[in-house]
Amino acid sequence: MGAKELIESGKTALGIEFGSTNIKAVLIDLKGNVLAKGSHRWENSLVDGIWTYGIDEITDGVQDCYAKMAANVKEQYGVTITTVGAMGISAMMHGYMAFDKSGKLLAPFQTWRNSNTQAAADKLTELFDFNVPLRWTISHLYQRILDHEDHVKDLDFVTTLDSYATWKLTGEKTTGVGDASGIFPIDSKTNDYDQVMMDKFEALIASENYPWKTKDILPKVLVAGEKAGTLTEEGAKWLDPTGNLKAGIPLAPSEGDAGTGMVATNAVAPRTGNVSAGTSTFAMLVVEKPLSKVYREIDMVTTPTGLPVAMSHANNGTTHINAWVSIFKDFAEKAGVPLDDQKVFETLFFESLNGDKDCGGLLSYGYYSGEGVTHLNEGRPLFTYMPDSKFTLANFMRSHLYTAFGAVKIGMDILLKEENAKVDRITGHGGLFTQKGVCQKYLAAAVNAPVTVMDTASEGGPWGMALLAAYMIEGNGEKLENYLQNEIFAELQGTTVQPDPEEVKGYEKFIQNYKDAIDVEAKAIEKMHW
Repeated sequence: MGAKELIESGKTALGIEFGSTNIKAVLIDLKGNVLAKGSHRWENSLVDGIWTYGIDEITDGVQDCYAKMAANVKEQYGVTITTVGAMGISAMMHGYMAFDKSGKLLAPFQTWRNSNTQAAADKLTELFDFNVPLRWTISHLYQRILDHEDHVKDLDFVTTLDSYATWKLTGEKTTGVGDASGIFPIDSKTNDYDQVMMDKFEALIASENYPWKTKDILPKVLVAGEKAGTLTEEGAKWLDPTGNLKAGIPLAPSEGDAGTGMVATNAVAPRTGNVSAGTSTFAMLVVEKPLSKVYREIDMVTTPTGLPVAMSHANNGTTHINAWVSIFKDFAEKAGVPLDDQKVFETLFFESLNGDKDCGGLLSYGYYSGEGVTHLNEGRPLFTYMPDSKFTLANFMRSHLYTAFGAVKIGMDILLKEENAKVDRITGHGGLFTQKGVCQKYLAAAVNAPVTVMDTASEGGPWGMALLAAYMIEGNGEKLENYLQNEIFAELQGTTVQPDPEEVKGYEKFIQNYKDAIDVEAKAIEKMHW
């Protein structure tokens, strides 16, 4: 069949992902080929000290994103899309969305970016003997309890953004195991919330006498290949108010952006890893055995099928880079040489390749928010250098690109150097890899291992979610890693870069400077409050 016939007959899969700065929709055929796309730009807001998105922003954004994808289908193929074979929702993980029995939002949506949960995360890490990061949903819930917030007694459903959207579409309160592993620790033997830890948590909060049990207010955990429900009439209208989209479409378990990143890079088998580089940057490695001890810098999550994954997660990534690129674009316009965004990014990224391997002593912290790996609960974007540093454009840009992997490298060094974790393949994806051969080269130096970037790298999470939807209807019981390798990635092309020994040495010097000067960032957080 041609693309038009595939779309008309519903032999397609749709993935929608709520990213930090964009909501994206990707429509694929059942072999993974992209047929149409749509996107909606949005930004979180800092309201009363909370990083958040409004409920109306979620609804308006996903409707606009879907409408643009549908318009893309109409323009390319002359078809009004009415159905797909399967669909799925993914989103940035963690955070806190709390609802009462009527479905009313009880408190502002707190995103992963909030780090106002230190007391809760510390207590839970000690209680569970398991690293519970500040951004996890259970940390947010327990912090609300510690703060005696009145709404907690009325809780009926506590969840994440992708699970919320799937609930709106299906009426079912579910999520995928990968996303669930950022809500509450998972037992990979049962692919459900860890019951021993759940019992400890219930005992911890027993004196509060709430009318609910924690597991009952969290979404039901599903694994890839299972069905999360069916698109309802109300759900279809929520996504597509035109009424063209019909009910009855099966939905795959929703996933967090970590899980879709694993799928999009074919990194769901043991000893495979991936680095996602966007507004946040995180590295994940599917491990063969438990870590020898608890590290606050390393999160334990899972693949969409429940295999254990060690994650080094940085809350900050490209935001600081984008801000500087915007300044250069503005300068070019003022100088009478207007350049489009792509040209500015291209020029600056490729110029960085001419910089010194250690960035000439220049140092940048792109901390717009707190950074758990370096134990800072707030952020202040910072650029600094020594009087005798080599302040060139190339070093300036290289320092910003290096620092996008800075916090992540600290975590990866624990896995690779202290835990001696084995890696067969690391794949990079996300917006930072758009300029081919630049950040891929820097990442290879950071982890001192070969890094592959697939031709599909820029498709990212929504493509990965679409693949999970396709797997639900096409997998036929095959393991996810085998399905991806045999059905999707067998013929896809990619580029692999080996680490340059001199660049590895240079990056090590940069990261030592980064660690040595972290107190400067801490002092900026202490003193800058205007």
